[in-house]
Amino acid sequence: MTTSIEAFRSETRDWLRTNCPPGAIGPGEIHSGSTKMSFQADTVAWLEIMADRGWTVPMWPKAYGGADLSLDQAKVLYEEMAAIGARLPLINMGTRMLGPTLLEYGTEAQKLRHLPVIARGGAAWCQGYSEPGAGSDLAGLSTKAVLQGDQFVIHGQKIWTSGAQNADWMFCLVRTDSDAPKHQGISFVLLPMDQPGVTIKPIKLLSGSSPFCETFLDGAIAEKSDLVGKLNEGWAVGKRLLQHERSGQGGLGPGPVRSRPVGVTVDLELSEVLARYVADPQTKSSQREAVLRWNMRNRAFQLTQARMGQEVRDGKTPGAATSMFKLYGASLAQDKQSLTAELMGCAGIGWEGEGFSEEEIGATRSWLASRAVTIYGGTNEVQANIIAKRVLGLPD
Repeated sequence: MTTSIEAFRSETRDWLRTNCPPGAIGPGEIHSGSTKMSFQADTVAWLEIMADRGWTVPMWPKAYGGADLSLDQAKVLYEEMAAIGARLPLINMGTRMLGPTLLEYGTEAQKLRHLPVIARGGAAWCQGYSEPGAGSDLAGLSTKAVLQGDQFVIHGQKIWTSGAQNADWMFCLVRTDSDAPKHQGISFVLLPMDQPGVTIKPIKLLSGSSPFCETFLDGAIAEKSDLVGKLNEGWAVGKRLLQHERSGQGGLGPGPVRSRPVGVTVDLELSEVLARYVADPQTKSSQREAVLRWNMRNRAFQLTQARMGQEVRDGKTPGAATSMFKLYGASLAQDKQSLTAELMGCAGIGWEGEGFSEEEIGATRSWLASRAVTIYGGTNEVQANIIAKRVLGLPD
């Protein structure tokens, strides 16, 4: 086994160094799969090269666009990508959230229809979960879907729909039985975004960016064949997808480059910021200690991620423990952006103008954007409740 893995490593290393475009190395753009966005030539080339090899989703079966790599082989691939600084060729809600959920709950027809397209970056997805009156209490959603022949006709509103303005498809929780108890009567459907019944309005955030949207569904259509799981039993599917989402947000998903929090434009290494902006060791000792403490917390978190991530990548379905990683990882990311801004002093509060560099303005906006990290994907309060009930077994 060792010999075959080492042979795979050698082959992978040579292939990556021969085929990875220069523009796909180092920090930069990662393809989202959106057909509505333009990407740099090397970003597109890297996606196509890796998709041809099945390495955009290397552990998926070949029939669905993957490469059937083992866990050990996938780890080698990501290690060798990291060694040359290669970015992921593709990352979106299809690869990280919907794809794994379809592999578990989808019909064969659904897998063959959607997964190869996701694997090749042929569609970007968004999440139709939260509503104005059903955010943390997700099961209180009221968006209604009525089955008419072979189609669901959907009416309602979704909010905080990340990336909806650039998405091609939505996976959506809808109420299909209004008389059922709150956690029942919910179905999980897939629907195209480019149709008359879908209206999207981006929401401008404090950071100046608009990664979230309001989405209005006024007679939007989802095909009956795109019902995932059983009618009125979509809550289980929806919860499983959230566990996949939190696995990625908590760092349990594999990959050489972690995605930034939504809206974050600059993610500097604290040691780099410390060296650049803190020159006086006497007056800045408390800040140096804060950086040291953050690095220790981050390293401990990484080691715990590696241990728990092994179980996820061994094929075990992520469970309630993913909430621990979402809870701690969100706070850790938020603390990093706050500390970065503090270390930069006056340079860390620039909004615009010639007196600030692009990096400094980006750091300010990243700090502001990080305020949302403990809210989206399930608030810290929701995660704490899940941990209390499902992990610690505490009474209600």
